[in-house]
Amino acid sequence: MSFRTTPAVSARELGLTQAQAHSILRADGPNVLPSVPPPSVARLLLRQMVHFFALMLWVAAALAAIGGMPQLAVAIVIVVLLNGVFAFVQEYRADRAASRLRDLLPAKVHVIRDGVRVEISATELVVGDHALLAAGDRVCADLQLRHAEALALDESMLTGESAAVHADPGDIAKAGTFVLEGTGGGTVTATGGHTVLAGIAELTRTAERPQSPLSRELQHVVTVIATVAIALGITFFVITVLLGTPVNQGFLFAVGVTVALVPEGLLPTVTLSLARAAQQMAGQHALVRHLEAVETLGSTTFICTDKTGTLTQNLMSVVTVWTTDGETTVQGEGFDPDGSLDGTAQAVAAAQRTGESALLCVTGRAVRRDGRWVAQGDPTEVALHVFGLRCGRPDHGSSGLHATGRFPFDPRRRRSSVLVDGTLHVLGAPDSVLPLCAPVAGAAEFALAMTERGLRVLAVARRSDVAASVSTVDAAEQNLVLSGLVGLEDPPRPGIADSISACRLAGIKIAIITGDHPGTASALAREIGLLTDGPVLVGADLPDDDQHLGALLDHDGVVVARVTPEDKLAIARALQRRGHVVAMTGDGVNDGPALREADIGVAMGATGTDVAREAADLVLLDDSFATIVTAIELGRATFANIRRFLTYHLTDNVAELTPFAVWALTLGHVPLALGVLQILALDIGTDLLPALALGAEPPHQRTMQGAARQTRLLDGRVVRRAFGVLGPAEAITVMGAFLAVLMLGGWQWGDVPPAALLATASGTAFTAVVLGQLTNAYACRSSSHWVGAVLRRRNPLLPVAVSVEVLLLLVFLGVPPIADVLGGTLPTVVGWLLAALAIPAVVLADAAEKRLTTPRVGTVFQAPFSRLSGRRLSSAGSAPGRHRQRHDDPQSAFDHRRSAHGAAVRGHHRPNDG
Repeated sequence: MSFRTTPAVSARELGLTQAQAHSILRADGPNVLPSVPPPSVARLLLRQMVHFFALMLWVAAALAAIGGMPQLAVAIVIVVLLNGVFAFVQEYRADRAASRLRDLLPAKVHVIRDGVRVEISATELVVGDHALLAAGDRVCADLQLRHAEALALDESMLTGESAAVHADPGDIAKAGTFVLEGTGGGTVTATGGHTVLAGIAELTRTAERPQSPLSRELQHVVTVIATVAIALGITFFVITVLLGTPVNQGFLFAVGVTVALVPEGLLPTVTLSLARAAQQMAGQHALVRHLEAVETLGSTTFICTDKTGTLTQNLMSVVTVWTTDGETTVQGEGFDPDGSLDGTAQAVAAAQRTGESALLCVTGRAVRRDGRWVAQGDPTEVALHVFGLRCGRPDHGSSGLHATGRFPFDPRRRRSSVLVDGTLHVLGAPDSVLPLCAPVAGAAEFALAMTERGLRVLAVARRSDVAASVSTVDAAEQNLVLSGLVGLEDPPRPGIADSISACRLAGIKIAIITGDHPGTASALAREIGLLTDGPVLVGADLPDDDQHLGALLDHDGVVVARVTPEDKLAIARALQRRGHVVAMTGDGVNDGPALREADIGVAMGATGTDVAREAADLVLLDDSFATIVTAIELGRATFANIRRFLTYHLTDNVAELTPFAVWALTLGHVPLALGVLQILALDIGTDLLPALALGAEPPHQRTMQGAARQTRLLDGRVVRRAFGVLGPAEAITVMGAFLAVLMLGGWQWGDVPPAALLATASGTAFTAVVLGQLTNAYACRSSSHWVGAVLRRRNPLLPVAVSVEVLLLLVFLGVPPIADVLGGTLPTVVGWLLAALAIPAVVLADAAEKRLTTPRVGTVFQAPFSRLSGRRLSSAGSAPGRHRQRHDDPQSAFDHRRSAHGAAVRGHHRPNDG
């Protein structure tokens, strides 16, 4: 590695004045790429009117109109329009929300203005600015480099070539590239639409994101249901023709049945549920960059987390300094430069020399904003900057250009160097720096003692005879003299132990993956309750074989220290091959590959680099581990909600299909209980709002209980509950109420009932469906608790939704013009009582199914059955051992390839839905 030197700062490198920059900005405009104009509102709305299901409905409406059934044609058109408008509103809101969330992470850039280094928004960068680059930065405009110290760029975004490109003074650093290593600076030559990136971006305007795994699964579910609906439509068409119905009427009848059974509201409900979860996560400081990541989050089984800033408060501060003259204690608050050094005069003087070297080695700074001192740059570097100031050393060259040579921190070398006036100052990990120094008695022992106290330890050294012509950094970093050892403290975040306990309760394993010393990492792990029986490993000792590595890591509470970026990538792959869904955190530029490889890449929003944020699926705006746990909980709850309203929709289809099946099987001897228009009114009018309310069901206290298991979205449990339990319970009640009203009115088998009697009976059946679905909405809130047990759980949208459902029932049957079109009237008193039987029928069927399929008999489900039997169930069934067997019930998952990065997901795991 060559150690480049930098000439003295020229007048031109002092940068523009603020006045000049503002003048250019007014003339050229902000530094933003020409944005792809969003589709017009009309185009977005039109797109919702011409997809597969919409086209099928348009054809059906046309056939109904041609066949002389204008009421059916109008009803179908209304269905298409309502469904299209609803889906449009959700897509528009999701796009607007994504735009607002992207604005939470504006790009920043450091420039020299008026001879001073300042941080500005990338949009304020102008031609002629002197911009500074450091590892992890995104190049925000085209720059002609004027100085470069070991500068390596990632130009894969522009060229597709993944190999790093080493840049020298005079080269052009293009907008859109990332700084992988080193530092540099240059003059802005082009901004916004005049950059090379802008020309390439023009080619991507028509590109569309691949379909997400969740979207594919939902599309599969809807396609299966639609196929069944079409098959049933054809079947009923054949039956009507065999019964002597004219072909045109039979065809229109079959079309109506098919249309009525298509789940028009399912996809918009899913979109709303995901968008709502993403908004909730943003409110909890977790920015979801892709909606489908909400679903993957809920399946996480293994979290590989950084230590600094994620498990700790990221308020790094130097608390002790060891030199050969003794130990010095450093006092101070946060990043406030005011502080003091306590120790003997000789020890304090030695500590001050150590602080001066440390100050020169770092570029991070503490700055005062809004009346308080905050970090600008890496928190560890900022802590060393504050330490240097507390030592009374001047902050030389705030522009960062005072050094005649600099080699930035390298995660492989684990040290950085700076050459100032012939003296080389070195900062790094003790095991990286001490071997380069003359032996110092007690240094290694004191470093170990500090790490065992949980402190992060850095060694500071110098060499005073380095010639400016030195050719490599390795040649310069020889014969060093140890200045001292610096101990930094970063306290754990409040409540981190509770978050770890929550993960353990949820069956999620956690490993600390850090570049720190194993002693420092393990001390923190013990303090927060993470390290129990898990091993403490060192990156250099990890096996190369993925199988062995996976077996070594597949424990809760693992600590892996001194890892390299390559180690993190290997760890993610090894755990995935063990069947885990891996969430990997990272903040550095070299974390990008691991973040892409992981099923969920989690970047730090407050302190992370642009590279990490671009590679991640989730960005933590507060860098807190607890936020990951909150996001996982919301992800689990969201997927459980999708299963809730899927069960709800399918149950309704069973109740709606049964009257047609009875009519067909009796060869028309039993009149049709529900007409096509009534079914459409049920699907779009009464069922939609409760389904949306189920999609907004908040996480239950048991959402994060129990190890996750593999299953599918439309699995046996959903099919059994919808088609084998809840649906039949509704259907039997509906047909029973319908036939009872007919017979009480004098109808006999095979007769054609009077129109008024048929309308009353049909209205009774319609009412039974609505009341059954009203109860079903509460039954679907849980797949393990009976209806009465979930009434206490708060979902403010559900009471509103069922209230509107009842109101619509009265409108559809009680308002004459609407009732005449639909074909039903309000029930009689007896009819209301018969229809109301749907409520206990659904409650009892639901409770029975849950009691039989849930091991915790005698606890949750005893209430409805104990009243029937006249006694309480034995408490023996709720023994603690048996109670612990049931922490989760299967939620859906499916094997897929990650659409964004192609990383294999070995199976999604779902939590209990309470």
